Amino acid sequence: MLNGVIGFLSGVIGGMGIGGGAILIPALTMFFGIEQHTAQGLNVACFIPTAIFALIIHIKNKNVDIKTCVVIGLSGIVGAVAGSYLASIVMSDMLRKLFGGFLLIIGVLEITKGIKLFKEKRTEKPGGVR
Repeated sequence: MLNGVIGFLSGVIGGMGIGGGAILIPALTMFFGIEQHTAQGLNVACFIPTAIFALIIHIKNKNVDIKTCVVIGLSGIVGAVAGSYLASIVMSDMLRKLFGGFLLIIGVLEITKGIKLFKEKRTEKPGGVR
């Protein structure tokens, strides 16, 4: 049951384009005791079908710039090969800490961005004029 809930939440976040691995990997390591390397591999395997369906919907809604997608996609393939190799030589504990640090940095950046937007909205005068 728990793995179904985790899969659903990961799919929702992934479908929004945020990255389901941010939920799936910590959940697999914390709740199921799965080793970091295995959790990351499972994340990639689960990402493929969810990404395909999300991509179809985003293309239908005209939210995909194909030219940009090709450039980023090809560069991403090279990065994925490098990252997979790097992950295979880094110890699981270190990999877990690096992933946690990455999530922490992203979280701090998003909170900072949200605070800035909140402050900007508070200083706007009625009618959208500052």
